[in-house]
Order: sequence, then structure tokens, then C-alpha cells
Amino acid sequence: MSTPTEQLAAAGVSIWLDDLSRERITSGNLTELITTRNVSGVTTNPTIFATALSKGEAYEEQVSSLAARDAVADQAIFEITTDDVREAADIFRPVYDATGGVDGRVSIEVSPDLAHDTAATVDQAVQLWERVDRPNALIKIPATKAGLPAITAVIAKGISVNVTLIFSLERYAEVIDAYLTGLEQAQAAGHDLAGIHSVASFFVSRVDTEVDKRLAAIGGDAEQLKSKAGVANARLAFELFQKEFATGRAQALVNAGANLQRPLWASTGVKDPALPDTLYVTGLVAPGTVNTMPEKTLEATFDHAEITGDTITGNYGDAHEVFDRLADAGIDLVEVTQLLEDEGVEKFIASWHELQQTVTEALRSAQETSA
Repeated sequence: MSTPTEQLAAAGVSIWLDDLSRERITSGNLTELITTRNVSGVTTNPTIFATALSKGEAYEEQVSSLAARDAVADQAIFEITTDDVREAADIFRPVYDATGGVDGRVSIEVSPDLAHDTAATVDQAVQLWERVDRPNALIKIPATKAGLPAITAVIAKGISVNVTLIFSLERYAEVIDAYLTGLEQAQAAGHDLAGIHSVASFFVSRVDTEVDKRLAAIGGDAEQLKSKAGVANARLAFELFQKEFATGRAQALVNAGANLQRPLWASTGVKDPALPDTLYVTGLVAPGTVNTMPEKTLEATFDHAEITGDTITGNYGDAHEVFDRLADAGIDLVEVTQLLEDEGVEKFIASWHELQQTVTEALRSAQETSA
């Protein structure tokens, strides 16, 4: 009997872990998850690094070395996080090679402080790419208005990108356009399109959290729609993906060697304890997708998820019906998704500042110890 994670991988879903720490790397845990849980990639964000560094014993030696060089917090963060991502990329290199570059990917994010600054985002994306110096890295850029032209510019330079913080179908269409435009510019500049990869990270559980709160306030029959918006939104995103990459424009690039920008389901940890803990895994199965899971969700999936094949492409009608009923109930999804994008950026900025504070204190402590 195969495990649920094996079944999920067999259904064409790439399982990525939404967590990275030096301890996970050095203990062999990451290698073990590749072997036993079918994990084929890893994603990071400032919250993940802040948590890892706050627990920090694995980082003490490097922090002491940085403190001795009088490094400031941002410089230390840059060196620590890129070192972790490089080491993780080396661990995933066999997966990368075995999948022709599709999987074995490790993501690292530009500073969230730059989310509304296109030029600075592009500059830092290039710095991160050069510092990590591994072909299986992905540079995470948020899908803000300022992020869209940055995505195009970075793809045009031949750098692989994980587009993050996508909540709405409207913004997702703009992300696809930004990717295709970047590929066209890369092609014109003579880059090998086959070497450029991208995923579009579409957030799921946060949509339900916000919509369900509004449905509860409305009450009555509206509450029958609770916990349906997130999956419906993601399913319609996959419908949009299939439509946009079937166009003549996209197919011309694919024929020239370009890769599809795979949809990635992010924020797949279930927030409501009343819901099945694998809801955002089993309800979003389709070939050519990625599901990035916190470890708790990964373990729940391995333990008891029921994988029944493709649960997306045959359910577009139901998803459209959910959207129609939400609109009839008075839920403004445009307002909801813009709020979630704004909150998502703010949360990552807050985590970034927390990370800066953690590192500043660690550097100060190391200097005092060595004095």
C-alpha cells in the first residue's frame, strides 16, 4: 500500500515543505522528509527565518563570526539566510536533476520592506540569486502592484521566480501576464527559456478565514457557504491557468522552450479546528500543481489524507456557483482579496522587523560575550 504522500505525488502534485531552518538541514531531517514524505521542495519567508533564528543554537557560531566583523542586522540576515538556502538547494539537487529542473526548488524572499519599490526589489532579487548561486533557487517576489513589473524584469534577466501573496483571480491574471512578458524579454535578450522556472503562489486558507468571519456576521443561510471560498478561489485560479497558458502567446513561448508557471497552493494549514486538517490538500489535487505545506499539514497528509485523484478540473462549475452565492450573500471578494494582500504584506514586514530585532540582539550578545 502506498502512502497518501506517494499517492499525491503520483497524482502530479509536488509536495513542498513550508519551513526551513539550519537544524533541519544539519540534523538530516530535510533529507529524511525527501525520502519518507515525498517532499520535493522547500519555501521560506521572514516569519520562518525569524522563528528559526529565535531558537538559534544552530546559528551561534555564524552569529559570533558576524559579530566579530561588526556586521549589521541586514547584512547578517542576508548571509545567514542565503547560506541556509544554498545548503538546502544542495540537498535538493538530486530531486532537481531527476525532475529536469521542475522540482528540488528552494525559495528565498526579497525583503518585504521593498514590496512597494520595484527597482529595489529587482536589485535585491539579483543579489540573492547571485549570492545563493544555485540553479534550483527561486526568488520570492510579492504580487503587489509594484511587484508585477519587478517580476517581469527579474524573469527577463533569466532568474527563476516564486510569485507570492496572490489572493485574487484578477491579480493572478496580471501575474501570468508579467511572467509571459518577462519570458518574451528574456527571449529577446538571448536567454535560454528552458532554464527559467516560476511558480505562482495562490493563498488559500486566509481567504476562508476572512470570508467566514463575514458570513458569520451575516448569519442565516449565508453560513452554509462557510469554508467554501478558499478552495473555490483556488480551483478557479487553476481554470484561469489552463486558459491563459493555452493562448497563442503562451504556446509560442512554450514551443520556444519555456516552462509553464505552475500554480502553487500556499497557506494550506487549516485554521479552523472544526474542518478536516487536510482540506486544502485533498480538495486541490491536479497534475502540474505544487502544494506547500507546514509540517503539521504534511504529517496529517501522510497519516490520513484520502487522495482520490484530480479534485479541481471537474469542479469548475461548483466553484463558479460558490462565487455566485457569495456575491448574492453580500460578500465582496474584490474587497476581501485586496484586504488580504495588504494584510499579507504588513504581516511579512512585521516578521521582517522581528527578524531584524532578533539578529540585532544576537549580534549584540555575541559581541558582549567575546568582549
